Amino acid sequence: QVQLVESGGGLVQAGGSLRLSCAASGRTFSRIAMGWCRQAPGKEREFVAAIDWRGGSTYYADSVKGRFTLSRDNAKNTVYLQMISLKPEDTAVYYCVAGWVPGTRASDYDLWGQGTQVTVSA
Repeated sequence: QVQLVESGGGLVQAGGSLRLSCAASGRTFSRIAMGWCRQAPGKEREFVAAIDWRGGSTYYADSVKGRFTLSRDNAKNTVYLQMISLKPEDTAVYYCVAGWVPGTRASDYDLWGQGTQVTVSA
């Protein structure tokens, strides 16, 4: 069983940057796809980014392409979401997710972390 723990959220001004980390426990980490989803107040959870188990393929929501970069370090059982040029509309709780394939929908993932708050002020 893989468990996910997020860190790195916080408050940042528009145009700023943050890096989220997700540390995973469990021996199957290097065999699973990882990703991030988010949920803004009053909205449904939405896909943000995903990476395959090798780290060779990444997928992004159109709203974050060119601004967010997802990477993984299998030796450290950790994935990283580097976010730049943040906008107020990026404000949300960000969840680390895991699954057998790098899906591009929030519903593709069965395993979720507890989430970390990202707030971008105008």
